[in-house]
Amino acid sequence: MTQALIRILTLLFVLSTGNALSSDNVDYPLGPGDVLRIQVFQNPDLTTETRVSENGSITYPLVGGVEVGGLAIAAAEQKIAAALKNGGFVRQPQVNIILLQMRGNQVSVLGQVNRPGRFPLETLSRVSDMLAAAGGASQTGDDFAIVTGLRDGKPFRTVIDIPALYLAEKSEEDIILAGGDTIYVHRAPVFYIYGEAQRPGAYRIERGMTIMQALAQGGGPTQRGSEWWLRLHRKNADGNVERISPEMTDTVLPNDIIYVRESIF
Repeated sequence: MTQALIRILTLLFVLSTGNALSSDNVDYPLGPGDVLRIQVFQNPDLTTETRVSENGSITYPLVGGVEVGGLAIAAAEQKIAAALKNGGFVRQPQVNIILLQMRGNQVSVLGQVNRPGRFPLETLSRVSDMLAAAGGASQTGDDFAIVTGLRDGKPFRTVIDIPALYLAEKSEEDIILAGGDTIYVHRAPVFYIYGEAQRPGAYRIERGMTIMQALAQGGGPTQRGSEWWLRLHRKNADGNVERISPEMTDTVLPNDIIYVRESIF
């Protein structure tokens, strides 16, 4: 029986049972997490189901470890067949691989998202798709996501404006992802307010937030405090903390500390 005929019979079996993924994925490069059913014609004792390990290998009866990571299904079939033949286990092995679960092409979504984890990469998946799969950024998440991975064998890194993905009619930042990419959402920058403030504490910095808006976030000054009697502690480029008397229209920066002083009147 020819390899082509085996593949046709396998396709008919898949269509009738729905147990495996479509044969349209024959050129799909196998990767860690993929679940395979391997069959050898007229050798039912060699039928096995296995998962591709993190290093891209599988363990197969008689031949042991076989590196299949990055190989198309047809190439993996040929490699296993060659191992069986060269080992003297099967004279003319006809190997067939059925892809039961596609897990090799995954994207990791980490950091301040509601459901961090690894998600299967669908055809032409974009950043917005994966963020949606992860439940979106959490309340403590930043407005920016960092996407890292490989493109043409070279390290790839870009910063994505998350709100722009959904506010713009068509965002150029909503790039198509590749298997192995990682999306990381860092914790949002915060400022601190204390002293004679109604609600002292740490608060998220919104875009373009001014000192006046930051003071409002803290509930405004108490009866003993004054909105015109503020002190801002801010690190400069040398890492030293400067004490500034800010204007209400000044922009708040990450890790600013606003002290609402007691009114002198």
